[in-house]
Amino acid sequence: MESNQPVASAPKSGEDKTVAIVAYLSLIGFVVALIIHNQPGKKTNLGAFHLRQGLGIMLCSICMSIIMIIPFIGWVVGCVGYIMVLVMWVMGLISAVNGEMKQAPIMGASFQKWFAGTFN
Repeated sequence: MESNQPVASAPKSGEDKTVAIVAYLSLIGFVVALIIHNQPGKKTNLGAFHLRQGLGIMLCSICMSIIMIIPFIGWVVGCVGYIMVLVMWVMGLISAVNGEMKQAPIMGASFQKWFAGTFN
């Protein structure tokens, strides 16, 4: 019986998982994860994957903040957008804690495509 779920890889080290988790913890956490990831010999596929997901989620959050400036329609769209960002953030963080490379719902595949050349 085949499963359509993406194959999740186990973390190679605790530090690999740390980069993945910290990438979701605010802008400061993202910068710290980026610094750790860019040290010689510390780059991992899991870390790069979650850095791309975290970057995409942060950019979506910034876009929602800008949209919220528009009265009425912007508030509604921004609130719905923030709920979607929250869902992506929680699911991404859970994936990082479990050491899995699962894409965030809705936009995760796009984040991997758009930022494919980053963090490698």
